Amino acid sequence: MMKSITRLILALWAFLALAPALSVAQHTTMLNLASPPEWQVKDSRNVSLNDVRDWGVEPLVDREYGVTKVEIRAYGKAKLTLQAMVEVTPDPSSAYGLLTFYQNESTKPGTGMKLAVIGPEQALLARGTFFIRIMRPAKMAEDSFRSALIAIAGAAPSTSNALLPPPLPAQGVIPGTHKYVLGPVAMQRALPAIPPDLVGFRMGAELQAADYRIEGQPVRLVFISYPTGPIARAKFAALQKELGVNQKKRVGAVFGKVEKSYILLVENARSEQVASRLMSRLNIKEQVSWDQKPPGTPVTVQMLKLILGNIFLVLLLVGMAVLAGVLLFASRRLAARWFPQSDWARGYEDSIIRLNLKEQ
Repeated sequence: MMKSITRLILALWAFLALAPALSVAQHTTMLNLASPPEWQVKDSRNVSLNDVRDWGVEPLVDREYGVTKVEIRAYGKAKLTLQAMVEVTPDPSSAYGLLTFYQNESTKPGTGMKLAVIGPEQALLARGTFFIRIMRPAKMAEDSFRSALIAIAGAAPSTSNALLPPPLPAQGVIPGTHKYVLGPVAMQRALPAIPPDLVGFRMGAELQAADYRIEGQPVRLVFISYPTGPIARAKFAALQKELGVNQKKRVGAVFGKVEKSYILLVENARSEQVASRLMSRLNIKEQVSWDQKPPGTPVTVQMLKLILGNIFLVLLLVGMAVLAGVLLFASRRLAARWFPQSDWARGYEDSIIRLNLKEQ
């Protein structure tokens, strides 16, 4: 009976040990969306961010967005070849941030595609935790290139937009100017007018910005979100002190306000009224959202593994104790057979213990 229970526990322990690997094998997201006989991956190799500067990559910026892996891929179809670079980020919002950082006014949204822009030299796409660049062949027509993009990466991400930051107002926005910034390096590159130290990225700040054309003049809207309202109010006070927010009534002044846990700033507005109208387009709502499930093994499986691990340890210790007792017994029997006069064979029952005690 004891052997059956032990075997059952060991089998259950082995199953739980293999369960995470099997789960990962079933749910691993692979960015290999081309299906035969369409575009196929012909070559693939891992590189570092420093190796792909000629793709337009700024390594410090990409590291700030959390890029952990870079892969160069060659897709082929018949005699056609497309070069692609895939960057792996921690979450969909980081991939989306890279897309906004690298897009500019020369890139245009892909017709019939989401989170994809096409420029003169390459296309940029965000697909889940992947940020993708695909080089555009010089002689390939735009429609053919867009069809190839859809065949390789799909027309839209498979993940929900709920994992992305709320969008800024679309009315009047200048295409290619929207930025989603998560750190000071990207902030310095994208929005040099505002010192990154004033934003407070170390305190959990996330920043979005976009340029709008109002009355023929470009005006920039900056939207900063913070974990709590007190942090937002403290940072807004610092911005007022350093940038003179709402204090200079002239062209080029910075206007803004703090609302709940958000800061809104408007740069280059002609007047405070123009800035107020632009800020009023934002419909700010706070809501409670559940944290995303952490990656890895579920907690229940971890607890079961811990309990079974303790049981296995106890059984191991009991087994070692029983084995030690068996070895002790066997050694006494062997000593009695081969060394019958030894203390180990005779024990201590026949020994005389002498105490050399003397009276003082």
